[in-house]
Amino acid sequence: MNIGASGAAASMGVAYGSGAVPKARHALFICAAGVFAGAVLGGGEVVKTISGGIIPQDIINVKIVLIIIFSATSSLFFANLLGIPLSTSEVTVGAVVGVGIAYQVLFVNSLLIIMMFWVIVPVAAFGLAWIFGKGLYTLQNKGFLHDRPWLTGILILAGFLEAFSAGMNNVANAIGPLVGADLISVSKGTWIGGAFVALGAIFLGKKVLETNGKKITRYSKPEGILISGTGAGLVIISSIFGLPVPLTQVTSSAIIGLGMAKNGSDILHKHIVKKIVRIWIVSPLFSLAISYFLVKLFLESDLYSITVLVSVMLATLGALSLMKAIKEEKRAVHEEGGGI
Repeated sequence: MNIGASGAAASMGVAYGSGAVPKARHALFICAAGVFAGAVLGGGEVVKTISGGIIPQDIINVKIVLIIIFSATSSLFFANLLGIPLSTSEVTVGAVVGVGIAYQVLFVNSLLIIMMFWVIVPVAAFGLAWIFGKGLYTLQNKGFLHDRPWLTGILILAGFLEAFSAGMNNVANAIGPLVGADLISVSKGTWIGGAFVALGAIFLGKKVLETNGKKITRYSKPEGILISGTGAGLVIISSIFGLPVPLTQVTSSAIIGLGMAKNGSDILHKHIVKKIVRIWIVSPLFSLAISYFLVKLFLESDLYSITVLVSVMLATLGALSLMKAIKEEKRAVHEEGGGI
């Protein structure tokens, strides 16, 4: 339900913010229909990857499932408190990998392929959005695509397809560990998972939709179609091949590509690029560390490994705090010098 509220509801933000779908309730129902359809019709392949493509399925039991889900959930919770957006796909994969490292059973080749596509798919989104954006602005400069009624229908369809892609890819983050432990079948899991993601969009997604809609009203309908269509297409293709990919990064990369097509390379200096890189690095590592720690603590009682891990985490936090303090001190000195 949280996945539906945060990620899926945002898929209709362009259509709602531009007025193509004037009522929030209607936008949320369209989103819910897209998410549910995506989960039921195409969510099975990514579920299989999460449930047994990264670590052997025979080591997954109820305790491991609880550790994976708790690690992913707590990572997202603490990140929300800190205001850092995390990818649910990367967080879930990181939690599964943490278990694999703890038991020293990990399908490294499969993991490397997944991580490779975490880079390839957003880069592809950037490139496609830049290419299509160049064509879009050329047409607009020649007087085409201005206030065309049919653009409204295409924009709504693009939003539906983005929600559909979210259902295909993200339902596995909640259902995959349960399938891995044989607590539920793939088909039944996609139905139940899709239903709750859809319910989350309907009952919990309004604030996210309002926020997203207001933030993206600066995009025209053709721009919204390009952003949503690019992200939806790439995530659907990835889901068909069972690859869990970060929808947030894909959409952000498409926005950057469109921005470059419109304003040139200056957009690369903006904070959004740094944010994407930070999410790529932090998302899987944070949940990986938590799941590894919980396995060692509750299932193996390995105090030595726990001590080492806690020491490393404290050292990392200390280093980050020190870097932040140095940065703030430099900024203060700079501002003081500028005042003089």
